[in-house]
Amino acid sequence: MSVAKSSTETATTATAERLLVPYRGRFAPSPTGPLHFGSLVAAVGSYLCARQAGGEWLVRIEDLDTPRVVPGSADQIIRTLDTFGFQWTGSILRQSSRRDAYEAAIQQLLNAGLAYYCSCTRSELQAVSKTNKSDSLLDTDELRYPGWCRNGPREPNRATAVRLFVTRGEVAVTDFVQGRFTVDVSAEVGDFVIRRRDQLHAYQLAVVVDDAYQGISAIVRGADLLHSTPRQMFLQRMLLLPTPMYAHLPVATDMNGIKLSKSAGAAAIDIDRPASELWRALEFLQQLPPAQLRRAGLATLWEWAIQHWQLQLLNGQRHAAIRARREDGSI
Repeated sequence: MSVAKSSTETATTATAERLLVPYRGRFAPSPTGPLHFGSLVAAVGSYLCARQAGGEWLVRIEDLDTPRVVPGSADQIIRTLDTFGFQWTGSILRQSSRRDAYEAAIQQLLNAGLAYYCSCTRSELQAVSKTNKSDSLLDTDELRYPGWCRNGPREPNRATAVRLFVTRGEVAVTDFVQGRFTVDVSAEVGDFVIRRRDQLHAYQLAVVVDDAYQGISAIVRGADLLHSTPRQMFLQRMLLLPTPMYAHLPVATDMNGIKLSKSAGAAAIDIDRPASELWRALEFLQQLPPAQLRRAGLATLWEWAIQHWQLQLLNGQRHAAIRARREDGSI
């Protein structure tokens, strides 16, 4: 991956031009547990971008990975968003209701010769990755696929996944927080999975299909998903779908640099103090909310946040530790 180090200023200038088009953003949590502070940060950032642009903000529940779904957590997340004063456009889309659309996209790619069946297992790829490990500037533990099944499954009697043919060549990403960079997806991850061996549709495929279906023009999310963007842009090309604007916000960590969703005690936010938690999210996003607003009403705090939101204050930041503690002193 090559990165233009000084590109965030150019990207920020271009933001105003992109926001002239009808703005439609989204927040798409996975229901694997209650909303945590890192997810709140992503929701607040995406919501403020949409509201300041006078656009729409949608909520989508990404519940395709059924083994990881925690029963009841989707409804709990929705209630939390409502408690915090988020106002979304239209009904909430659940990916579990969209399997036919994902399968149609799979068949489109297979029929066009752009995808193929693969019988390789993760253990086989892990074995070869130990001897062929390459450096990657993207923060991902993805195993690069060596293309063993490109000419047909090596083990045709096994269950098969579907992989996308990935041609060599760089994908240029313009991110309005992280700057401009290029990635050769073939060199980084190779032909990636779009339907798993257990027949569940892969995240990369589902998110691309749904963003196009919902008319999403801007994706504002955590930088832990930055590595997914080049693959999603490549897939958009293969499916002849539009590419939205991207902005990846810094990931919230504890003082040891551990992502909050994986930290002890960071499973949920304090829904009994929504204004205080929203204030902490704004402080983490470097918006410098006045201290007196920490105990203000939600409507007052949201009004201030929409008026003063400045995405460019986050330029170049991939992760940051939380500075402001909860009122009880915890992170």
